[in-house]
Amino acid sequence: VQLQASGGGLVQAGGSLRLSCAASGLKFSSYMMGWFRQAPGKEREFVAAISRSGGTTAQADSVKGRFTISRDNAKNTVYLQMSSLKSEDTAVYYCAAGQIFTRDGWKYDYWGQGTQVTVSS
Repeated sequence: VQLQASGGGLVQAGGSLRLSCAASGLKFSSYMMGWFRQAPGKEREFVAAISRSGGTTAQADSVKGRFTISRDNAKNTVYLQMSSLKSEDTAVYYCAAGQIFTRDGWKYDYWGQGTQVTVSS
């Protein structure tokens, strides 16, 4: 199983980025997908999750209204559209796949390698 995250980079505060996570080696449509992030010196935290069909989503309060998670099961890809970025959004962003729709990272089965997002103020 591979989860390949991409789309990170350097962006000014107030800007936007779209992260992608391409999955292979698993039946993508059978998995819940999540995005997590980890800033330097901080614990990993939940960002967003999406159900198998994409009909149900959840976001952390810190990103609600600014970040949108979506998926394309035909392309085996999950996305995280980030807008109105803030310096506190700076982190390595990870995608994950699991069988349970949850905010708990330890319940996910597979993890991608992460992509760096840096927001300059």
